[in-house]
Amino acid sequence: MRASPETDGGEIATIGVYGSTAESFLATLRGADVVLVLDVRQRRGVRGAQYAWANSLRLQRALREAGIGYRHLPELAPTTELRHLQYAEDARVGVGKRNREKLAGEYVRRYLAEILDRVDLGTIAASLPELGRSALMCVERDPEACHRSLVAARLAGLLGGSVLDLRPGEASD
Repeated sequence: MRASPETDGGEIATIGVYGSTAESFLATLRGADVVLVLDVRQRRGVRGAQYAWANSLRLQRALREAGIGYRHLPELAPTTELRHLQYAEDARVGVGKRNREKLAGEYVRRYLAEILDRVDLGTIAASLPELGRSALMCVERDPEACHRSLVAARLAGLLGGSVLDLRPGEASD
C-alpha cells in the first residue's frame, strides 16, 4: 500500500506498445524504475506478428521474468462504442490508429464522463507500490493519442505528482 504521495513524488509513467520490441519495452520499463505495469486495454491483444509479445499471457510472463508486476484494470478501458467513435474520427482525418497524434474531442469528453469520472481512482492510487514507479500501458506509442494520458493526468493530480511518458524504441527509430 502507498503510504503517501511523497514516497516517490507521485510520478506515474505511461507506455505504449507500438514502435517497440519486447526488448526495448522491457529495457525502457527497467530504466525508468517501473515496478508495476497497469494494463488499461479492454482487449489485451495486439494485431501483427511483431507485437505478439504484447499479448496478455506473453506480456505477463515477460514482465514476471523481468521482476515487474502486472495488473489489468479493465474498468479504465474505453468501451467498444468509444473506440469506434475514435476510429470514425481517425477515418475522417485520414489517419490510422498507429499514426494517430491526438484524441478526438468528443472521445475525450465521453471517456471522461462515461469511464474516468465513474472509477474510484483513489483506491487505485492507494494500491500502487510505495517504491518504484507504476506505468499505465496501452498500445498507442504516443500518450496524446491514447486514453492512458487522461488516466495518467488524473492519477498524477491525485498523487500530487507528475506524468513521465515513456517511448520505447525512440532512440532506435
